[in-house]
Amino acid sequence: MLLRALDHLEEWFVTLLMGAATLIIFIAVVHRYASGLAIPGVQDWLLARDLGWAQELCIILFVWMAKFGAAYGVRTGIHVGVDVLINSLGEGKRRKFIVLGLLCGALFTGIVGTLGAAFVWENGAHYAIFKFLGLDIGNLFEGPTTPDLEWPTWAVYSAVPLGSWLMCFRFLQVCFRFVRDGELPHHDHGHVEGMGASGQAPGEEDDIYRMDDDLHPRPGDGEGRP
Repeated sequence: MLLRALDHLEEWFVTLLMGAATLIIFIAVVHRYASGLAIPGVQDWLLARDLGWAQELCIILFVWMAKFGAAYGVRTGIHVGVDVLINSLGEGKRRKFIVLGLLCGALFTGIVGTLGAAFVWENGAHYAIFKFLGLDIGNLFEGPTTPDLEWPTWAVYSAVPLGSWLMCFRFLQVCFRFVRDGELPHHDHGHVEGMGASGQAPGEEDDIYRMDDDLHPRPGDGEGRP
């Protein structure tokens, strides 16, 4: 149940970030062009509204969306691929290489997350946390802020450790499931949710085009089909 809640939270968070960035960009573009129209009263009202921060906020939103979207991609199979060379190996070697690849992904993202956390801590998070808890801040570095929004950069850069650690967890999750069930998440870029060939069960739409090695189409199957 906890994993399911995390999955939904991850999806809603990425969706929220994407929607917010799109809305802010739209408002900023409309504001920019509408401000150039000589409409009495409206032009003065628009010019009095400063949206110079919109671009910076959109960049921040897209950075967070990219980091957490990458973790979503691992979970759904977008970033988990097995190439033709691996598939051509025997079953035992194939499984070992797949596990090795997943563990390397977990190791890399874990290292990036740890280094990112150290950077965030030294870039002002240490100061902010100690100040919030009422502890002695001494000579701790307060950290810089962003140019337009004047947000502490450590909060913005927190996307790196949080997103990377979540991605590391997803690699380990996929690896565990593969070792247990022998299955990898598969993302079909041509699939549209809720749509499929009539009379075919979900996930079986393209079975007629595959041979047992999952590398080539079956000769003669599907002939005359579009």
